[in-house]
Parts: sequence; structure tokens; C-alpha cells
Amino acid sequence: MDNEKKLKKPVASFILLTNIIFFPLFCLVGVIKMLGFPEWVFHVMLCISAWSSTFAFAVLFKKIYPGQSFIQFVKDKFKNKLKVSVILTVIMIQVFIFLMVMFFVATNSEADTIFKISSWGMLIYFFLKNLLSGPLGEEIGWRGFALMELQKKHSPLKASIIIGFWWGMWHLPIWFTTGYVGIDLIKYMLFFMFAILATTIIMTTFYNLNQNLIIPITIHQFFNFFIGIINGNLLDLIMYNAIVYLAVAVLIIIINPKKIFYGKEAPINAK
Repeated sequence: MDNEKKLKKPVASFILLTNIIFFPLFCLVGVIKMLGFPEWVFHVMLCISAWSSTFAFAVLFKKIYPGQSFIQFVKDKFKNKLKVSVILTVIMIQVFIFLMVMFFVATNSEADTIFKISSWGMLIYFFLKNLLSGPLGEEIGWRGFALMELQKKHSPLKASIIIGFWWGMWHLPIWFTTGYVGIDLIKYMLFFMFAILATTIIMTTFYNLNQNLIIPITIHQFFNFFIGIINGNLLDLIMYNAIVYLAVAVLIIIINPKKIFYGKEAPINAK
């Protein structure tokens, strides 16, 4: 009975429903902005729209894993003990990328200051707002479920590319709010996709080394947070991030820690 209830293409169904939920929510965010609602209303709705993948996964959960508990599934994604070596490596990589991007910005920008935020209070607020509106809302579905599910049939590298592509495409409506048109919009889209694909490969590497969802959440958080506090042209920032993240991802693939990138068996503890 349970097997008959299971979705035949759970990842495809998840991606489709995530986009179906996200688009009207994102349109509502735009309407709120245009109608001049208070800023906090705009940010709350933006945060809610970012959770569309979690909403989609929760709706589909019983058809994907009949007889299991959604809450328990989420808890299990955080139950494994964090490895100090993994979390420190993740943080060091993110700091390295941040410093490299800052160097590029400082070298090529004429702005008076390299940071957008000048007070610790605003920095903490931005950090928490960013955490709620991105990493916490997206990683349960995209990495906790979709990435791990794909690794049951595909190598981690192939699964990363598939999820990275569709995760990037999920951001498509946002691309058209940047104000870029023509060649600048094309550049933004390409750099964004390269950055997303590279970030996903890095996430997969360290998530497979330490099966705790805090790993991809941390990588996602620093990606968004660091790019958000640097005072620079958005197109340039995306380009610099794409270059450095891609370089790091290629290096990781070459090193292939624990030989995790090839083969079709899911990593230990994947469900």
C-alpha cells in the first residue's frame, strides 16, 4: 500500500511545486513594495517566500516517505555531531572567498567605503534577517531532501549539478528585479548560475563529509551575508563570487576528499 502511494518522481515534483508556491508569493512581495507598505511587512513576506521549498516538501512529504514523520525527518537532519574539522574548513573557505572578493572590489572600486553596514547592531540584524530569509528556509528542501534523494541514483557531482541548476532557476523571477537589461542581464544570469553551481558543489562535499544540515546552512548563510555587506556594483560582486567560488569548487573536485564525488551510492545516513 505504501509503495503505491509513493511519488514516482519525487525530486521533479518537489522542484515543480516549489516554483508554483514561490511565484505568487514573490509577486505578492512586489505588490507590497509597490503599494508602499511598511518595510517590515515587505521583509516578512520576502522571508515567507524564501520558505517555498520547505512548504513544497512538507506538502509532498507523506507521498514521498509514507508512514514517516516530517518533524522527525527534519530533526534527523541535525542529529549527527558536527565535526570540528569540517565546520572549520567550511568557515575558512568562506572567509578566504570573502577576502578575495573584497580585494577585487577594493582594487576596482572608487567607493569611499568597502562595507554597506557601519554599526554592529545593523550587522547583527542583517545577519539574522538573512539567516531566516534564505538558508533556514531553503536548505531543508533543496539539500536535506532533493540533493540526498538524487544521490541515491547519481554520483554526488552529478546530483550537485542537477540541484544547482534547478536551485539557480528557482531564482529566475528575482533576476528580473535587479534592474539589469540586455547584455548586463545576461551577464548577471550567467555569473549567478556559475556561482550557484559552484556553491552547490561545495555544499555537497562538506554535507557528505558531515551529515548535518548545519553545514549547507552555514555555507549558504555566508554566501548571502558576505555579498550583502560589501559595498560594490551587484554585477561585479556576482562576477567576483562566481570566479572565486568556481575556482574553489574545481579545486575540491580535483582533490576529491574521501573520494565522495564519484559512484552512485548514497552517502552514509542518506534517507
